[in-house]
Amino acid sequence: MGDLSIKIRIADREYPMRVQADDQDKIRSAGRLLNEKINEFKQQFGVEDKQDLLAMIAFDCFVEKITSGEDSNASLKVIHQKLSDMDDLISTALTE
Repeated sequence: MGDLSIKIRIADREYPMRVQADDQDKIRSAGRLLNEKINEFKQQFGVEDKQDLLAMIAFDCFVEKITSGEDSNASLKVIHQKLSDMDDLISTALTE
């Protein structure tokens, strides 16, 4: 499938984009979620300035990404340790 020309409306401004047809739904969904987040932050913090709202959302997204990465690393360490323990048990069982 080829590229599509679409327009995404974010914070009352339209942004023309060229996207892969397969990605169109994801792009439109991301635009909807961003607009929902803008409205949520506007109500929660009483901020009207679109640039401030977008900066706050960008900051929030990066904090969430960092936190998620830390959680993921901790989970990987636990999985690695359990696999190592299982490997030790199997090795011990095979040598007996």
